[in-house]
Amino acid sequence: MEINLTRPLVFFDIESTGLDVSKDRIIEISVVKLHPDGHTDIKTRRINPQMHIPAESTAIHHITDEDVKDCPEFKQYAKSLAAFLEGCDIAGYNSLKFDIPLLAEEFERCGVDFDFTKRKLIDVQNIFHKMEERTLSAAYKFYCQKNLEDAHSAEADTVATMEILKAQLDRYSGTLENDVEKLAEFSTKTKNVDLAGRIVLNEAGKPVFNFGKHKGRLVVEVLEKEPGYYSWMEQGDFTLNTKRVLTQIKMNPDKYR
Repeated sequence: MEINLTRPLVFFDIESTGLDVSKDRIIEISVVKLHPDGHTDIKTRRINPQMHIPAESTAIHHITDEDVKDCPEFKQYAKSLAAFLEGCDIAGYNSLKFDIPLLAEEFERCGVDFDFTKRKLIDVQNIFHKMEERTLSAAYKFYCQKNLEDAHSAEADTVATMEILKAQLDRYSGTLENDVEKLAEFSTKTKNVDLAGRIVLNEAGKPVFNFGKHKGRLVVEVLEKEPGYYSWMEQGDFTLNTKRVLTQIKMNPDKYR
């Protein structure tokens, strides 16, 4: 089933130096823009991360320091990528937990203002896990009856993710609504305030911490009763996006009570 679109839907996948969103860097990104008329534009780029690619990461995606030493840095690609994503909704596989937070962090470092909250975000993995619970390769086999060749290549994974979502719409036509907003809502596990999910909305729609000793407590309440917690997070190993959200709440407490 083709995806019902009113504006382009971008599928993307990232290969990186590691899994720490605040420290690791993108080394390959592939983006497939699916237009409402059904045609696609594909862009795949290798990136010089300006840091060593650990052997354990290379073992997964097979990209080495040598492979990217002459590639552009992300800051050379950031503005054109943001322009390519403008006006689009966004989809990926495990994207809400990793790819989107990492991409947002890269944009932050370059000073590129790209607001993910203005996009509908679809995580195909979350749909899969709610329905079947498998890996990307198994999902591709299950939904598309094909083996995923060249797994952990950003472009192969990205194209597979797009095909899986189309197949999911066919298989679950009575359950999944062919609407980007509904798909985004269904594929979201938590209502994140920051992209890394350190701050989420509770049932009352108020920001609460989603980690550590203050998990479940109102952010405004913690910052008022324990002012040093803000400084600890600002100096800690949290993403720039998380710190920005925390500062917004601190500066406008009445808005978030």
